[in-house]
Amino acid sequence: MSQPKIKAVFFDFMGTCLDWHSSVVQALPTAIPKDEASKFALEWRRQYFLENSKRVSENLHPEDIDITLARTLDALLGQSPDHKPHFDAETRNKIIESWHSQKSWPEVSHAIKSLRQDLGLEVFVHANGSTRLQLDLTRSSGLEFDMLFSSQLLGAYKPRPEAYQKGLELVKLRPEEVVLVAAHAYDLRGAQKCGLRTVYVHRWTDDIDEDMEVVKSEFDVFLENMNDLAGAIRGL
Repeated sequence: MSQPKIKAVFFDFMGTCLDWHSSVVQALPTAIPKDEASKFALEWRRQYFLENSKRVSENLHPEDIDITLARTLDALLGQSPDHKPHFDAETRNKIIESWHSQKSWPEVSHAIKSLRQDLGLEVFVHANGSTRLQLDLTRSSGLEFDMLFSSQLLGAYKPRPEAYQKGLELVKLRPEEVVLVAAHAYDLRGAQKCGLRTVYVHRWTDDIDEDMEVVKSEFDVFLENMNDLAGAIRGL
């Protein structure tokens, strides 16, 4: 039996479409050497994901991402006595604000246009975080979507099934008619369980704890970037 026609793409946003790392490293105090700043940013992002996982396991309602980022930053600074003196209140606020202004990875804009124009698909952001964050990020990145679905709006964090189910319900599509594109294996695993098609995009900034050799065989498609995303989805 042939697969149903794909009608829409859900995109994870930060990491998948956007280079969060450059924005955050640039906002960190200049007293921190660039290679250390990079490691600091990667660990902060990792701690943020661990905090979200904890909230998911405890079935807690989505929290404003700025609050989660502030809490994980404080915890990280507690483990980084050399860096802590560089973070006064103003610096802390500035660095949390840096998450609200990110550029897209270079090929993403063209990939999204191709999905719309060549394949006639609807495209949506479907990501953990707040609606304000997503509005700010579409402006800073210049990316255009048909709608933005945040965990705040959906009332559930990914990878909880209700996050995907609520998104599908709102766009009135069946799971097999939608592809999730993400740079996070946990997210795609959640989507897969709900019946969505899955495309993994490998980004060096994300999934640093995952074994990529395992990830390569888990999903419908594995890509190193979005250059031929339309071709990959057409193939599904």
